[in-house]
Amino acid sequence: MTNTIDAKILAKMFLAGAQNLESKKEWINDLNVFPVPDGDTGTNMTLTIMSAAKDVAAMQDPDMFSLCKAISSGSLRGARGNSGVILSQLFRGFTKSIREKESLDIPVFADAFEKAVETAYKAVMKPKEGTILTVAKGMSIRARELADENQTDLSTFFDEIIKRGDEVLEQTPEMLPVLKQAGVVDSGGQGLMQVVKGAYDSFLGKEIDFTVPAQAPPKPQKEAQPQAQADIKYGYCTEFIILLSRNFNIKTEMDFKEYLESIGDSIVVVTDDNVVKVHVHTNDPGLAIQKALKYGALSNMKIDNMRLEHQEKLFKEGKDESTTQAAPKKEDVPAMPHKEVGFIAVSVGKGINEIFTGLGVDHIIEGGQTMNPSTEDMLNAIEKVNADTIFILPNNKNIILAANQAKMMVENKNIIVIPTKTVPQGITAIINYVPDLSVAENEEIMKSEMGNVKTGQVTYAVRDTVIEDKEIKQGDYMGIGDGGILSVGGAVHEVAFQMVAEMMADELELISIYYGEEISEETAQDLKARVEEAFPSCDVELQYGGQPIYYYIISAE
Repeated sequence: MTNTIDAKILAKMFLAGAQNLESKKEWINDLNVFPVPDGDTGTNMTLTIMSAAKDVAAMQDPDMFSLCKAISSGSLRGARGNSGVILSQLFRGFTKSIREKESLDIPVFADAFEKAVETAYKAVMKPKEGTILTVAKGMSIRARELADENQTDLSTFFDEIIKRGDEVLEQTPEMLPVLKQAGVVDSGGQGLMQVVKGAYDSFLGKEIDFTVPAQAPPKPQKEAQPQAQADIKYGYCTEFIILLSRNFNIKTEMDFKEYLESIGDSIVVVTDDNVVKVHVHTNDPGLAIQKALKYGALSNMKIDNMRLEHQEKLFKEGKDESTTQAAPKKEDVPAMPHKEVGFIAVSVGKGINEIFTGLGVDHIIEGGQTMNPSTEDMLNAIEKVNADTIFILPNNKNIILAANQAKMMVENKNIIVIPTKTVPQGITAIINYVPDLSVAENEEIMKSEMGNVKTGQVTYAVRDTVIEDKEIKQGDYMGIGDGGILSVGGAVHEVAFQMVAEMMADELELISIYYGEEISEETAQDLKARVEEAFPSCDVELQYGGQPIYYYIISAE
């Protein structure tokens, strides 16, 4: 009978939980309620936990405090999508409760589970039952019951918790009708159960491969253009984490950044409690390391020779350096001037990116459906925008939590997240920004105006299902509105037109059609003409979006 576990055992349990989730991620993706090709709950949760697992796997002899920091900081920065952010908050609350302990028994676990659930619920503005939160709460309640019963055997304790978690998970369709109609349990809750079950397998001594696999992004990112070697001003990409042993306040952080700027560029310094993550391009990594050692011990050090990597890349691609047209040199590109207000937008598709840039967005984070950017992606973007106040437009309901999490981790800039759930909402929000008004007034106006936008998106089904009494077959086209499925059929343009018809109301005056990368301009013009004929009182605009996955994104306002 085992009554307690130490940091080494907990580390193995965490890695086993991460591995089990990683192995089941596609199955969890398939539990997405809507049968769209971007069901990515499993992917988001896996990328979140693997961000922490890499740090944990690198630890040789972890104590409880350092292990908890690795789990909390790694998952916070790697968090993607709503499910990933909630998972990171569960880890954050759990580790905060145990980091001062030398060993863990049932009463400590019960306290930690309660703290995990409390932290996760606070992170969600409007918690919804029938989700990962409900599953976590069910296990937490059972943990407290067992602690109050003076249960001491951890094997029995974990087994009972898992049984309760499975029971609650099976009840999620009764709590959320949309799950029941789709015939699935909550995907986030299922992901959480796989983490817990993997951890329990490790506790029982089952054979588990603890190697952390390299994680690819959810979708291939747009490949950067090769940079000429002569343009690499600073040759070493240097990354490390500082485990702080002295006070690192805002002034200290600014002084450290100023020093890094004197020896390099591409600087990112992210602080979380007693951990600082550092990224810098420099010609002398030793200077950055020596300076950092004044603040604490270093871990996760990584130094890459970018000039050598560039040569190898050109060799593999069969390119001759002498024939590569040189890009403008780094020193010839002026740094972004300081602004009072800046903008960051999450976007995907050449046309939509250009629209946002034309409207004054300072930095585009490539992402959206299937490519939910992480909290760290948000932090990196915030670092690049030289403004006192920065508005973030997530433009996807699954990215808002990551943006808010990044906001909470930034101290030297005023971050305002406008909770835009679609690209058209983001476009409307920034169009209504008025420079002469205060930040608070603009925030209120942008949030108000985005609420006047209806959005519909046309994609295809990846499986058979029934949603809202609509029978959907694999390969069907679907028009998805703000509140659910608006149209289904076998012809993409008929589905798009019927979706618009369902969206229309008397007070609407403008219809904007953004056509995707698989739609020709001529075909899109035909849809525009049909919409104009059917709704003569509305202005109809056609824009090239270039977005993947969704053939059309259409707004009405």
